[in-house]
Amino acid sequence: MANPFAQSLSTALGLVLHADAALLAIVALSLRVSALACLFGAALGLLAGAWLAVARFPGHGLAVGALNTLLALPSVVVGLVVYLLLSRAGPLGSWGILFTPAAMVIAQTLLVLPLIAALARQVVDDALRDGGDQLQALGAGRAMTALLLLLHERRAVLTVLLTAFGRAVAEVGAVMVVGGNIDGVTRVMTTAIALETSKGDLPLALGLGLVLLGVVALVNLLLALAPQPVDAWQGGRGQ
Repeated sequence: MANPFAQSLSTALGLVLHADAALLAIVALSLRVSALACLFGAALGLLAGAWLAVARFPGHGLAVGALNTLLALPSVVVGLVVYLLLSRAGPLGSWGILFTPAAMVIAQTLLVLPLIAALARQVVDDALRDGGDQLQALGAGRAMTALLLLLHERRAVLTVLLTAFGRAVAEVGAVMVVGGNIDGVTRVMTTAIALETSKGDLPLALGLGLVLLGVVALVNLLLALAPQPVDAWQGGRGQ
């Protein structure tokens, strides 16, 4: 008797190698939604995190603590909040984007935003201890110092964005709530894997899982090949 897992895996590999149309459509939507969410999350999160690293104001510690607390926010809660905002009775119901990819992008953006901001704050805070004094001695203000440190620590920033993308592309709760998992419209890799597994269609679920692992592996490979930044001020210290 043939092994069911081996049969499913063989069929899954066939779907991937032959570029099954249904599989490619799900993968394309998933990557598009997660990439847009990370783009919007990075635009806000990197600036917010960098500012929080250099700013000093009453309640600064509480703000950092609140940001770190949001890291543990369940994705289904984010989905619920976005659902309530975009539902017909919600304040943004007139937009009419609930159960569309746009709603999924909003949900994933809110999900990765605290992650990007918290990690960016830590990156800038660590870099500030190493070279921030020299930048400020040269006349750079706090905002300029934060931006220069982000640019200098671009490899660390790339790691932050990779982490956020991994969180977004592997997320299922929020996109299920606001997207509805509609075939051909809002079905992404994670929701499709959950649905196809429950239906017993293991080959498609396994195929999507293999593609997801392949995407993450490729991004990690590109990150590993990225050149290390030259530490100008550390070199200056040794002179």
